[in-house]
Amino acid sequence: MEGGKKRQDKDTSKGKKTTQDASGTAPTEVKAKPRHRNTYRLEPRTKVRDDLVRDKAQAILTSKLQEATYDGASSPFLCASISEEILKAVKELDYDRYKYVVSVLIVEKANQAMIVASRCLWDVQRDTWVSAKCETDTFIALALVMACYYD
Repeated sequence: MEGGKKRQDKDTSKGKKTTQDASGTAPTEVKAKPRHRNTYRLEPRTKVRDDLVRDKAQAILTSKLQEATYDGASSPFLCASISEEILKAVKELDYDRYKYVVSVLIVEKANQAMIVASRCLWDVQRDTWVSAKCETDTFIALALVMACYYD
């Protein structure tokens, strides 16, 4: 071994790799990543119930924003905290093999029109989305929760 090159040996009896430096230092153990077998499961055990997710998101939006007024400076932080809370509440419903995306939008009411669009590539049979809306005198808040099945 020359000039700081490393040599890796695999100990087949234990499934571990050892790395030895050319400087003569003691070999270090590197644990091999465990391999998980594919379950070949194409369907979730329980599908996401849109009504439960919508109720959770609506309750969180209403409780957080019922007495609030629009403030452009604090709205991004409020959106982030609400989306984290909605994500936590949805994860507590404990649907297996789903990943979630939560987006919250707060817009000041100023007699304007608004169009909100999102695009995703997903499986119509397994994936779903839910939206919730909270409206006050000064702003409108929208929450979008997307649940994507993964294997």
